[in-house]
Amino acid sequence: MDREYKKRIERVIQYIETHLTEKISLADVAKVSHFSAYHFHRIFTGVIGETVNDYIARRRLERAANLLIFKDQLTVTEIALACGFSSSANFAKAVKLHFGFTPSQIRNPEKVKNSKIGKIFSKYGKDFHPRDLYPAHITNEVMIKTKSKDINMNVEIKDLDTQRVCTLASQRGYEPESIYNAWDKIIEWATNNGIKADEQQRFAFAFDNPTVTPEDKCRYSASIVVGENVSIKPPFSPSEIPKGKYAVAYFKGSPEDTIQAQLGIYSDWLPNSGFEPDNFPMLERYLNDARVDGYVEMEIYVKLKDL
Repeated sequence: MDREYKKRIERVIQYIETHLTEKISLADVAKVSHFSAYHFHRIFTGVIGETVNDYIARRRLERAANLLIFKDQLTVTEIALACGFSSSANFAKAVKLHFGFTPSQIRNPEKVKNSKIGKIFSKYGKDFHPRDLYPAHITNEVMIKTKSKDINMNVEIKDLDTQRVCTLASQRGYEPESIYNAWDKIIEWATNNGIKADEQQRFAFAFDNPTVTPEDKCRYSASIVVGENVSIKPPFSPSEIPKGKYAVAYFKGSPEDTIQAQLGIYSDWLPNSGFEPDNFPMLERYLNDARVDGYVEMEIYVKLKDL
């Protein structure tokens, strides 16, 4: 893809993400992209694989599903308004249509008896059940597997200074082949720029929750810490890990258990910590090569702010 097209579409995505609670028109996003309003929607659909309206609707609903689980002190109406819906009735209808479950069923998965197939499966092919993202359910699984599979996990608070990183996005979200392809490219780039493989600090920016978002739609970027004097050119991009306080959980286990461990931070540790997550994506710092070892060893970083 032409780098200018990619840069403009990325600008649109960033705009949408920061305005999800507001009314977003096609004219708004076309203006941000600097493409003609007559052609922008076709360009966006061709690059992203879904229409602008479908993308905005999906992101609002994914944000809502996370809030229903992790912000149980908020009412359904409060979440509806926080996610850009005009009323709780419109919100409930949209949630049911997309996920196949009502907001109350997502909040109380153990009471679910019947549901219909939602748009998330018919359109994106993703199986979805509220139990998969309910913290208590996941935490219980992690506790059981900790005893039986020797999974190690503990959380501590660390203060980090700002770190400059070179990043490369996975082109197909959480699809393993796409992730490994991104890592192979950025590791080779770092090595060619004088950063030895055993000295590379490797972080992944994990923007989305794959229990809610279709795998190929999840936003994931591989990154390596670099010095200020290192030149970064396309297809790589400069970014930074901001200074601040982070909850850092050590995890060692099978790749399939990483999501459960991540959500365990939100269900077990955060509610009693005196903190809440800051507006920054979760990070994964890899300490080994899962393809070689057959298991994942990493640190999970969640940026914090006071309640």
